[in-house]
Amino acid sequence: MKFLLPLILALCPLLASAGPVAIERIRAWPAPDHTRIVFDLSAPLDHTLFMLKNPDRVVVDLRNVRLASDVPRAGKDDRLLARIRAGAKSGGDLRVVFDLRGQVRPRSFLLKPSAQYGHRLVIDLQAQDHKTSALAPKAPGTLPGAPRDVIIALDPGHGGNDPGATGPARTREKIVVLRIAERLKSLIDREPGMRAVLTRKGDYFVGLRRRMEIARAHGADLFVSIHADAFKDKRVHGSSVYILSHNGASSEAARWLAEQENSADLVGGVSLDDKDEVLASVLLDLSQTATISASTDVATRVLGALKAVGKTHKRHVERAGFMVLKSPDIPSILVETAFLSNPQEERKLKSSAYQRKLARAVLGGIKAYFADSPPPGTLFASKRYIIARGDTLSGIASRHGVSLRRLRTANELSGDLLKVGQVITIPAGG
Repeated sequence: MKFLLPLILALCPLLASAGPVAIERIRAWPAPDHTRIVFDLSAPLDHTLFMLKNPDRVVVDLRNVRLASDVPRAGKDDRLLARIRAGAKSGGDLRVVFDLRGQVRPRSFLLKPSAQYGHRLVIDLQAQDHKTSALAPKAPGTLPGAPRDVIIALDPGHGGNDPGATGPARTREKIVVLRIAERLKSLIDREPGMRAVLTRKGDYFVGLRRRMEIARAHGADLFVSIHADAFKDKRVHGSSVYILSHNGASSEAARWLAEQENSADLVGGVSLDDKDEVLASVLLDLSQTATISASTDVATRVLGALKAVGKTHKRHVERAGFMVLKSPDIPSILVETAFLSNPQEERKLKSSAYQRKLARAVLGGIKAYFADSPPPGTLFASKRYIIARGDTLSGIASRHGVSLRRLRTANELSGDLLKVGQVITIPAGG
């Protein structure tokens, strides 16, 4: 008997764990190109995922579980998921069915506990046409000869089942940074020659590499990721601006050269698929060097502008290997607007007025950068000319080395009539 008791005590945890796993909550987030469903669990579980046709649906069988929550309704704006159904099977198993509105590629994976979350089962329903989805349309074209806008990709961090940092008053980073990004987009879109696009437009999850793909699909000239920092010491405060570290650049270069999916992509406007390994490596290195230099320039200007809003956490631009900064041909910066873990800064970040101040500061840094380093063919690269008495459109075109047609197109002129004091744009190039 004395040998049996220790054995029973040793088996108690195993016997306890043999009970059903509780599904404590089911959460769903629709995005333009996918829908993510998260099962909050009391412990890991076994599951099987498969698809059925006529009608199209995704089925997940969960073994030895107990449903301790209601099954949520699919969102009205969800273009992929029509309904979620659940039904008990024999032996304590559960079947969950996702009725579909569109063609999807499903996948599932388990997540271990982290931060405020416990064990989770994640189901991703990815649109079949996600490469050309509404999340990443091509930038609208411009008239031939007309200067184009500079495109700034704004990336509100986190989203959906990834809330980011949470402040003492339960303010969530994913919500705050989206509001700041929306305000910044509004300011940018009012500026002549500038246009902003968002990597996410609501509370849903977007993968880190997908954020980079969205920027590239839009032809972005700059990528700005917006976050709110957190630290265990609540006294720490101030803004920070990051660019990609050299180690991060090296690891990304190795990935681009090793992975076949990147071989036909463009780096700095040059395809790597027809280059030998040495030449491709040299071209990628040149592109990354120029991109990091440009990133440093714009980051320095944005950090300087943020100093006018309040104290910055560090005096200089910092370097890190953040995934979203790794585009080899798009200057990229990450702005930590403030410390959400600091109660005073949390209150500020919730304020519309402070969000506007931050947005105006970031815009000021961006404008200063493009004024000094305008991309070719943009309005920033064009000159302004004030019409004087005696000026003719043909004479102005001749003096500035541009064609009359391009001059008319750049200024949306149907004829040659000019007024003294009128300001026109002289497009860059011949």
